[in-house]
Amino acid sequence: MLLGSGELGKEVAIAAQRLGCRVIAVDRYADAPAMQVADVAEVVAMGEPEALKAVVRRHRPDVVVPEIEALAVDALAELEAEGTTVIPTARATAVTMNRDRIRDLAAQELGLRTARFAYAESAEQLAAAAAPLGWPVVVKPVMSSSGKGQSVVQGPEGIAAAWEAALAGARGSGTRVIVEEFLRFEQEITLLTVKQWNGPTLFCPPIGHIQERGDYQCSWQPAHLDWEQLAAAQSMARQVTDNLGGAGLFGVEFFVCPTAEGGSEVVFSELSPRPHDTGLVTLAGQNLSEFELHLRAVLGLPIPEIRSVAPAASRVILAEQACRSVAFEGLEQALATADVQVLLFGKPDARPHRRMGVALASGANLEEAQQRADQAAAAIRVVEAG
Repeated sequence: MLLGSGELGKEVAIAAQRLGCRVIAVDRYADAPAMQVADVAEVVAMGEPEALKAVVRRHRPDVVVPEIEALAVDALAELEAEGTTVIPTARATAVTMNRDRIRDLAAQELGLRTARFAYAESAEQLAAAAAPLGWPVVVKPVMSSSGKGQSVVQGPEGIAAAWEAALAGARGSGTRVIVEEFLRFEQEITLLTVKQWNGPTLFCPPIGHIQERGDYQCSWQPAHLDWEQLAAAQSMARQVTDNLGGAGLFGVEFFVCPTAEGGSEVVFSELSPRPHDTGLVTLAGQNLSEFELHLRAVLGLPIPEIRSVAPAASRVILAEQACRSVAFEGLEQALATADVQVLLFGKPDARPHRRMGVALASGANLEEAQQRADQAAAAIRVVEAG
């Protein structure tokens, strides 16, 4: 059972069915992407504990795979106590959906290098907490996704607007925000980390990515890291995932930042206990995609090797306008280049900046792969159907 049926859940469903699984796709709205390929679809308010427990108990799935963060996590803990297998664990889902809990785990319990941060529960507290960190700062709700409610504040005059934006973008009714030092990083990477039930933790080649408005825009693989940087990222990823437990694929995000001494350091950022949007590039760049790896880890199947098959890149296809019914123009042009794939997610409607698809490409080198992905994505327009 998938809890969350967006574009990542759709690829998980396809990977699961290829291994003979029966898939139940659950989301808050009908005809979500994964529902279009699943065996059964259920529309449920997943933030409502009783509704979530009812749908799981009705179907009695062997495995529950949360694919989004907006869940009634206490209900997952209760279901796990009844014997339901939650991937990776109910605790991991709860810890990672709250920025304060995962940051406290990484920085305070495990002692990992993170950006300096503080919490605030009012605009006044936010102003007091931000000043010692130095301007600019980054303000985020402790519970949100896809960059909702996040802003960069250049000085004290921006605090009030950042506070209001964080409240507006938060999930639930909480009023706690996190404020972080602004890191001037050289690159931002995702290290896809595969935790097995009975086997060593495995790592995919690192993925570089760029975000705008807190949401991923493009990614490429393999990202260049020197040996020391890669070893530091792998060590931190292993420590966090060992603490969270369970099995499955984790998307662990890091910044690579310059140091005053002229070197660089790897800084832990965030973690998702599921396939990661930047990891869509693995559909073009690896022998096993992140979705296939997730399923193999969840089902306890062997993973003999993870390797790059070619330099690869992704570029998102965004809607520019609101559409009640969606159609696409330019697909013929996008697919006219060799080694290009286009995934159109099948979302029923659109709004400005909503991710509606992704262009994937491989090439002889990263520059060629990125150029192909960018050109394919630029050729496609999201328009009103009919």
